[in-house]
Amino acid sequence: MSAESVFPQLEALLPHVQKPIQYVGGELNSTVKAWDECDVRWALMYPDAYEVGLPNQGVMILYEVLNEREGVLAERTYSVWPDMEELMREHEVPQFTVDSHRPLRAFDVFGLSFSTELGYTNMLTALDLAGIPLESKDRTIDDPIVLAGGHAAFNPEPIADFIDCAVIGDGEQAVLDMTEIIRGWKAEGCPGGREEVLFRLSRTGSVYVPAFYDVEYLADGRIARVVPNRSGVPWRVSKHTVMDLDEWPYPKQPLVPLAETVHERMSVEIFRGCTRGCRFCQAGMITRPVRERSITGIGEMVEKGLKATGFEEVGLLSLSSADHTEIGDIAKGLADRYTDDKIGLSLPSTRVDAFNVDLANELTRNGRRSGLTFAPEGGSERMRKVINKMVSEEDLIRTVATAYGNGWRQVKLYFMCGLPTETDEDVLQIGDMAVNVIAKGREVSGQNDIRCTVSIGGFVPKPHTPFQWAPQLSAEETDARLTKLRDKIRGDKKYGRSIGFRYHDGKPGIVEGLLSRGDRRIGAVIRAVYEDGGRFDGWREHFSYDRWMACADKTLPAFGVDVDWYTTRERTYEEVLPWDHLDSGLDKDWLWEDWQDSLDETEVEDCRWTPCFDCGVCPQMDTSIQIGPTGKKLLPLTVKK
Repeated sequence: MSAESVFPQLEALLPHVQKPIQYVGGELNSTVKAWDECDVRWALMYPDAYEVGLPNQGVMILYEVLNEREGVLAERTYSVWPDMEELMREHEVPQFTVDSHRPLRAFDVFGLSFSTELGYTNMLTALDLAGIPLESKDRTIDDPIVLAGGHAAFNPEPIADFIDCAVIGDGEQAVLDMTEIIRGWKAEGCPGGREEVLFRLSRTGSVYVPAFYDVEYLADGRIARVVPNRSGVPWRVSKHTVMDLDEWPYPKQPLVPLAETVHERMSVEIFRGCTRGCRFCQAGMITRPVRERSITGIGEMVEKGLKATGFEEVGLLSLSSADHTEIGDIAKGLADRYTDDKIGLSLPSTRVDAFNVDLANELTRNGRRSGLTFAPEGGSERMRKVINKMVSEEDLIRTVATAYGNGWRQVKLYFMCGLPTETDEDVLQIGDMAVNVIAKGREVSGQNDIRCTVSIGGFVPKPHTPFQWAPQLSAEETDARLTKLRDKIRGDKKYGRSIGFRYHDGKPGIVEGLLSRGDRRIGAVIRAVYEDGGRFDGWREHFSYDRWMACADKTLPAFGVDVDWYTTRERTYEEVLPWDHLDSGLDKDWLWEDWQDSLDETEVEDCRWTPCFDCGVCPQMDTSIQIGPTGKKLLPLTVKK
């Protein structure tokens, strides 16, 4: 396949599309390597628009890790908007990379990072535009290996027909290991074709190749078993875990976008993993154990990243950044170092029980004082016990009182609707909590311009969590519950105007639930939606619930199942789940016991500070919790004269 740039054909289309700058490439810190000097070539994609995909840390890290290797190149591609797709089809311009505008089909590997299942139709669009057969069984030696990664890849079964392989867990070392296997196979002259290189990847035990596994079903639609269909293929595939984050200080040269993106900042992942044990949280479960980056490692990454980008804000990223054992010293050290440069610091959100004014003041010292975001998740004390979110309303009120009393005027609270065992009353208590927050804010500040925004999302059960067996609330019930809450808030004449109310209706959550706990039979639904015009399902203006339901009604009856079977049905312990052969390290019996504990409203402590609860990750993955403190301070790296 020719690897010549398609930019001459593309350039003529740019005046006719919205935001043409997103297709041009040439960003600061982007990399273009000589094609003929490399023997393994990767195309990386976050399957969404440029403005969402470019800031994605996962893709940015792998892009750098691969390009640092001699003889290896990596380029990026993003989903094209429908106006560009139409013109590309009309003028026969294939899906291209933004770095050198080479056609996607020319690469050895096409790797996609899925943080959400709603990107699946965008993957099919990219494959089709590239001229790559949608289904793996139809591909030849001339087609790239299609690889899925990211959190959604912990259950890749709904897209098993479309991908050649999947990697679960951390990608840094995984992509390098895969590169060496592919390089060796190519050096030998590609013996055995695609099947041979996929077999070599599979037998490592850490790359999942769906084609090498057969799924057998029971008469009632449940899975009987998933079995390898050739010798040498492992029965279970294990996740990758990078243990020493200081050995992987990426990105060193963060990309600076040409067009406006969702995040305009330089970001550093300060630790990976979470053991708080929130039962709804897939990210917290699948990224165990906790691994902290050292305070000095963080300081060096921030200094190099700011020099390389010119950004004026640093995001300190993790699932619960205020839980880093040295977060106070990190925030103070960075604020001290960059006082003259007016570099702002930010955390994605702050746990109620981890917030303190000293930390908040350091974070806002050099930047603007924006609103604070907290996530109680459940509206009632009972619900927070069910989900193991160990935060009381007293904790929350005490925290917001401190914030309002120290000059903050706005707080955002995030909740979920549709959690297991939830009732209308549990949801209505969200309104009570918001009223109490406003009342306390007015009391401690002596002001009436206090604001509280309540943001609510629908709960979606996820694989590898204690709630993987839970029934999902129907879209109609979710909407009815949220309507009652909205009416309650709006009807409060004293406080209602001070409470913002944002919520997503229940329909996108049902589609996400169908895809997150689906099996291989859902692939027929995804393809039907794509062929019917489904694109950008994560965008409200493009998402069509009716399209998804119509395609499901058309394809699923042949298998004897329907949407409710996948979403609102509770699973039993005995049922084989579609992802049981993919090992996240979590013991299934431990997950089941935690599911039973949730039904009994029993809370479980964070194992960072208590004896081990035997979730299975550390012994099974030969890993361990890595936390500080290091005892070091974040001193200036250079002396200013």
